[in-house]
Amino acid sequence: MLHGTHITLRARHEDDVPVLQAELHDDIANRSRADSRPWRPLPPGSAQSPYAVTGPSEEAACFSVVETASGELAGEALLWGIDTHNRSAHLGVALRPGHRRRGLSVDVLRVLCRYGFVVLGLRRLQLETLTDNEPMIRAATRAGFTIEGRLRRSAWVCGEFLDQAVLGLLAEEWQE
Repeated sequence: MLHGTHITLRARHEDDVPVLQAELHDDIANRSRADSRPWRPLPPGSAQSPYAVTGPSEEAACFSVVETASGELAGEALLWGIDTHNRSAHLGVALRPGHRRRGLSVDVLRVLCRYGFVVLGLRRLQLETLTDNEPMIRAATRAGFTIEGRLRRSAWVCGEFLDQAVLGLLAEEWQE
């Protein structure tokens, strides 16, 4: 397990899946804004669920986010697109509605950075989010990320193209 100030990142448990499925995947409006793939309905227990428990992977590290004080499941976090040759990866965070806007994302991002830089030996971490996702942009900049650019009209979201912000952090810029 990886510990932050307010959260713990741990391996996904089978009993996390229905909660994450119901509160993150089945929230079509938010899921469509967070994932570049089109939303599709999934039956309970589907192996196609993005939250399904799977074995270790060289390309991704998936975690459940637990609020340490309460022990309550707060959401998911992941490093994906792990590139061991170029020593880079992308980050993703999705919190359950009751855990948003409480500062947990900053803590999650800091723990993911420690994992990426210290444990995996990566040199660059990156995240992409819609430019109107001000809470995530604020959390990322508080965690040390720099806004590197804007991908104009790059995300198809519920019938319109939206801009994405690209934020990056290099190992030598990172401060634990």
